[in-house]
Amino acid sequence: MNIVILGAAESGVGAALLAQAKGHAVFVSDRGPIQADYKQQLTQAGIAFEEDGHTLDKILAADEVVKSPGIPEKAPVIQALREKNIPIISEIEFAGRYTRAKCICITGTNGKTTTTLLIHHLLKEAGLKVGLAGNVGFSLAEQVIADEHDYYVVELSSFQLDDTYNFQPWIAILLNITPDHLDRYGYSLEQYANAKLRIVRNQDSDGTFIYNADDENIQRYFKSALRPVHQMPFSLHHRPDFHLAGYYKEADEICIDLLPGYYSNTETISTAGSPLIGQHNRQNTLAAVLAARVAGLSREQIEAALATFQNADHRLQLVGEIDGVKFINDSKATNVEAAWYALDGIHQPIVWIAGGTDKGNDYSSLLNLAEHRVKALICLGVDNAKLRTAFDSLVPHVEETQSMAEAVAHAAALAEPGDVVLLSPCCASFDLFKNYEDRGQQFAAAVQQLREQHASESV
Repeated sequence: MNIVILGAAESGVGAALLAQAKGHAVFVSDRGPIQADYKQQLTQAGIAFEEDGHTLDKILAADEVVKSPGIPEKAPVIQALREKNIPIISEIEFAGRYTRAKCICITGTNGKTTTTLLIHHLLKEAGLKVGLAGNVGFSLAEQVIADEHDYYVVELSSFQLDDTYNFQPWIAILLNITPDHLDRYGYSLEQYANAKLRIVRNQDSDGTFIYNADDENIQRYFKSALRPVHQMPFSLHHRPDFHLAGYYKEADEICIDLLPGYYSNTETISTAGSPLIGQHNRQNTLAAVLAARVAGLSREQIEAALATFQNADHRLQLVGEIDGVKFINDSKATNVEAAWYALDGIHQPIVWIAGGTDKGNDYSSLLNLAEHRVKALICLGVDNAKLRTAFDSLVPHVEETQSMAEAVAHAAALAEPGDVVLLSPCCASFDLFKNYEDRGQQFAAAVQQLREQHASESV
């Protein structure tokens, strides 16, 4: 076949290398410049490519097009392909044709990365041959060339699911559905929800669907009675209206039932050793533990591996403790909902560092949490007026700063033993930092400097 790849980043280059390995003619086209490392991979493989624009004649000569997830449906090149009825698929769909490994696939508006990394960690610690792929930044297609794994744990965004047709996860996990990226879905929550639910569309009675029974939008849009798949709903609470596969019996004890309903056989698994913080991470952990049990891991294997898990950087990450005060880096929280999860999940008094480039934020959902949990707010941004308007009357102490070192020093001075200093900015980072990673790294560095300073003073 003549395969054209649109987009030459991780997924596109991976798809190009797989297409070539399977004997197809391959051409790669990117509307913008191609990163040097990806260009080198294509050149070394002898794959023809173009950058900074599309040659439409070459693209329209394709038998099939593999589209990178970042390219929207409204892009002129996609519209031209649709007019010619040339099939367009995703890298995930393409990769799925060439592997017999079992794919454990995770989607949801929030929590995908943490859950994906945790499942991968649990399976790997148990000695299974498992790969990590998808939206976490590793191409499934490139890994399928060698196909050395028995399992792949794949994080899938709605964009990656959009152009899947026959791809069949062994285990599909849906964590939640909240409004996001609606500009790609005609500003319709239903269209966005249906994109997420593509993860289960091809599953049959050999497959397992793990989903959050507490999520109203999943309940609204998932027609559970019409699906032949083995369904495993989970909840933070024991609910009589569902045959739950998993729920919390105690704060750090999960009740698991792999055959919910008539043949139920429950067991308990402790999450006490897990370093993850917050209500949403309790849901993520529950989903991951269910997937691990379906994959055959024992209670002992799961409990041991939970204790050694390290989450991705900048996601409710404990970066230090000074005089009984914990410092938590949640720089990835660039929107109100993510900050809500952080404030809701921490039950100690909080000194909160927030601010940055406002994205039209509505802070109303945070007001009650701020009033009852936040003892001080350090505003870290070029323009903090909107934050101050929202929280000045609710939080006992509010001040402004425009450097991370100063923000951490002031927060530490305000905190007492047992408190938490939380960087959960609610905003984009681009006013004072390169990106959220830079912001989180500066926070961790400032905490480390403070620890060293404190240690030298106490000698």
